[in-house]
Amino acid sequence: MTTEKVTGAANSGLTRRVIPCLDVKDGRVVKGVKFENLRELGDPAESAARYDAQGADELVFLDITAAPERRDTDLDWVRQTAENVFIPLTVGGGVRAVADAEKLLRAGADKVGINSAAVADPELVERLSQRFGAQCVVLSVDALRRADDNGESSSWRVVTHGGRREHDLDVIEWIERGVERGAGEILLTSIDADGTQEGYDLELLRAITKRVRVPVIASGGAGRPEHLADALEAGAAAVLAASIFHDGTHPVPEVKRFLAGRGFAVRGEAV
Repeated sequence: MTTEKVTGAANSGLTRRVIPCLDVKDGRVVKGVKFENLRELGDPAESAARYDAQGADELVFLDITAAPERRDTDLDWVRQTAENVFIPLTVGGGVRAVADAEKLLRAGADKVGINSAAVADPELVERLSQRFGAQCVVLSVDALRRADDNGESSSWRVVTHGGRREHDLDVIEWIERGVERGAGEILLTSIDADGTQEGYDLELLRAITKRVRVPVIASGGAGRPEHLADALEAGAAAVLAASIFHDGTHPVPEVKRFLAGRGFAVRGEAV
């Protein structure tokens, strides 16, 4: 497949995006640490409307049990959310075929995220890109650090099914192949950092953003506005966070004002 390369915001000076992430289980927003010890946080549509009002640039919804349970994403909450927000909406979880993606897009999603299904069927990325365009295809990659014989971290491996299943796939190589097949964006989550609020895996981010020229969304580990700025400096085109937004410790407007103060172009920083 021949695709036109997409230049990420990190390389072009475009406006950087701040994206709340909402994990969904059984139709409710939840949050945990490293995908475990989940706590319920409310209704997806209500949460989305709140973030839209705060000035979030986009929203990412991940149905975190759809893949492990081998089921489709519930379209009802996707429709309700799309009716309540006016910013781009990415929905991931349960997309195993072109028909699944089409249902989500018809329900109101602007982009679809694929993770486990892409590992099982790598050509799915190409089929989705050919059918809907690369701009609709977000390759979601969950990365887990692996140590060498000396106990030092030397690489990252791909994990799927909500962090439950590890694969003998190098994250960097997997992402490069995904971009070649037509993924228009990468959602990169560090499993090691997820929910810890201790900062993104900047080494991982730098390794990926140096190798691909599509936008990379940093995910996993944000605890302070400084962490989001660090991720953008490491090459991310957008920063995704959950805990700091859900708990209200650092609302979206505060984060945008901080990033603007650090010299990053953001939308609506004066909100």
